[in-house]
Amino acid sequence: MHELILGGARSGKSRLAERLAAECGLPVTYIATCQPRDQEMRDRVVQHRAQRPADWALVEEPTSLAQVLREHAATDRCLLVDCLTLWVSNLLLSPDEQDWTRERQALFDCLPELPGRIIMVSNETGLGVVPMGELSRRFVDESGWLHQQLAEHCDRVVFCIAGLPQTLKGEKL
Repeated sequence: MHELILGGARSGKSRLAERLAAECGLPVTYIATCQPRDQEMRDRVVQHRAQRPADWALVEEPTSLAQVLREHAATDRCLLVDCLTLWVSNLLLSPDEQDWTRERQALFDCLPELPGRIIMVSNETGLGVVPMGELSRRFVDESGWLHQQLAEHCDRVVFCIAGLPQTLKGEKL
């Protein structure tokens, strides 16, 4: 089963994803895409690590998501990716402008073939005002297009708001 969990900042999306992973009965590999660039972000990473179950495996990969998914996906494993919007940011900030196009396509190419349970978390950024800066607008656009394509592929899509999951596609929670 492939799932996409969307929501705004502090909407409960990561908490829901972690709960679903913990309850699925499979060993979990947490795939973190964050690149902690400042002390506040490093502190957040430490806090997130402390909250996760000790028996969950951890893979930290800011850009090569498809490669990591291929390496770790198995019928008897749950992969939890948190989060796709950080992954998008990392790639859009890459000095090689083709990194985003290449990695996005690699993700779409590998997803249909991945065995096991895949839970992907992402921030829904298209609900607010249109950003003023070119890079910010591109980020919102690319994230939105990514979400649309992933939603087509995923068995279940959930939107979280105020900690309340709303199932948009697939089996209700």
